Amino acid sequence: MSYQVLARKYRPQRFSEVIGQDHVTRTLKNAIEQQRIAHGYIFSGHRGIGKTTIARILAMALNCRSTDRPTPEPCGVCDSCIEIRAGSAVDVIEIDAATNRGIDEIRELREAARYRPARDRYKIYILDEAHQITDAAFNALLKTLEEPPPHIVFMMATTQPEDIPQTIRSRCQHFSFHAVKFDEIVGQLSAIASKEGIETDEEALAVLAEAGDGSMRDALSIMDQAIACCGTKLSGAQVRGLAGTVGSEIFEDLLGTIERNSSEDALRLIDRLMTEGQNPAHFARQLLRFLRNTVVAKVAGSDSALLQISSDERARVGRVAEKFSEEDLARFLQIMLRTFDELGYRQEQRYHLELGVLKLVHAQRMLPLEQVLSQVAGDSPKSPGVTRQSVQSAAPAAAVPPVRSQGSPASPFEVDRARKNRSFEPEMTSAPIPQMQTTRAGASAAVAVAEPELSPEPEPQGQAEPSADAGVILGQVLSELENGGHKMLASTLEAGNAELRGGQLVISVSQSAAVIDMIMGPEPKRIANSAASKAAGRPLKVNVLGGAGVQKNGNWSQPVRAVRNGAGARSRAAEDPVVRRMQEKFGAEIRTVIDHRDKV
Repeated sequence: MSYQVLARKYRPQRFSEVIGQDHVTRTLKNAIEQQRIAHGYIFSGHRGIGKTTIARILAMALNCRSTDRPTPEPCGVCDSCIEIRAGSAVDVIEIDAATNRGIDEIRELREAARYRPARDRYKIYILDEAHQITDAAFNALLKTLEEPPPHIVFMMATTQPEDIPQTIRSRCQHFSFHAVKFDEIVGQLSAIASKEGIETDEEALAVLAEAGDGSMRDALSIMDQAIACCGTKLSGAQVRGLAGTVGSEIFEDLLGTIERNSSEDALRLIDRLMTEGQNPAHFARQLLRFLRNTVVAKVAGSDSALLQISSDERARVGRVAEKFSEEDLARFLQIMLRTFDELGYRQEQRYHLELGVLKLVHAQRMLPLEQVLSQVAGDSPKSPGVTRQSVQSAAPAAAVPPVRSQGSPASPFEVDRARKNRSFEPEMTSAPIPQMQTTRAGASAAVAVAEPELSPEPEPQGQAEPSADAGVILGQVLSELENGGHKMLASTLEAGNAELRGGQLVISVSQSAAVIDMIMGPEPKRIANSAASKAAGRPLKVNVLGGAGVQKNGNWSQPVRAVRNGAGARSRAAEDPVVRRMQEKFGAEIRTVIDHRDKV
């Protein structure tokens, strides 16, 4: 007698023997008991999880001859059950839709479906890989599925249900199968090993279940291979070598080199694995899985039900999770996801893997915002670059934002907000806030604006107020005039210069006074005065001078043009001492400034 592989030998023959698909088996058994049997079923899900097996069990249950009606559990001993299990039943036709996918084959099926079954209650068609049937063939089957003869049942198994036309899916009952859980695979493997007289340890079973990746059939296939290689005693190390996987202790060592900030040790570890024949993409996939489990252990604890791993690996991910913050681990996972994606289409896979591991080491140097700026605010221009170690030693208490006491000086940002017109938020980048990359000392630092002590502002000289504010106010006046339909007047004023003098915003233009009097009527004046007062935060009157008026006031100090879109706030941001220190320390530039007045 020829050898039968484990996946076929231990294939379930009853609904109760199927593992991991209780939601499907329970529904089908209830439907049979209530005699609510559909004429079309679609079984979809991951490979090797029981789709075709359940289709066969359902066929046996419908045609079982132990009773005079369909039974929830087939007997397995009647002629019908034996023939279906052997694949020789006349009235149960299994079709490989991957090779019989054309319209001619489906037309033959449709014609044969008109005739009653030769012996059994139902003529059953099981279409495996049904998503590969062509659209034209599905259209030919559509009428039969919509109004089938009472003796016909169609069962379609597929891994890609979205490729089956909606017109077909809407006429069938769709069952979505789940990937088999890790613990369920381990339990089934242990039971089969016991029946086969195979000695296994916990690690070997865990490696087999992990290699199965949710597929019971894949796990049994690898177990067959391991038995052929190692005999009747399987160990974790032997199975790992056969499956080409890496032990979790390797990933723990790799994360240890990252914690030590040792690029050399990390590269040496990768070199050893590549020399041993590890595939870079396969290793990156396993590292991704380990990092995901570490993140889960950090968030939910190492004993969480979200972790489908062995007890030994639970302990390892728990130890690694204690070494890093949740943010660090999430950053590591994101880096490796990108690296794994790149490995799929790159030529030199090893180099990209090494680059990804180096990025993990560099990411460990990312600094909390407050830690960086606690040193930046008090740093001298000649001080060395900021590193994670230097900041942690210099400012260990700066991990949380300092709370300003009632008597301590306010920050310039708080003062600006209190004055309404001085509020801004600078965005400084060589990378977007809140993270800005710096190549100094090879580190990456997360930065933001700190709160240095406030130095008194100098009193304005003479009657003129800061020219930047005049430009901003003029810009607001122009916007309101344009919104009010006075675009010609706005265009004229935009070409002029503005200056604040006392309670007036004086705008000098090149047009004559007569032209100004003609276009500056009562309504435009009202709009301009209202806009200027709102922008300044105090009563302000707009006075437009043209021709001779400009000459008389030619001694004004630094008149300015209209400023729109936060340019006034930009100038204040550029003059802020903390912003200047950030530019000196990291070589950053101001790209966007948000003026809170625009949000009112």
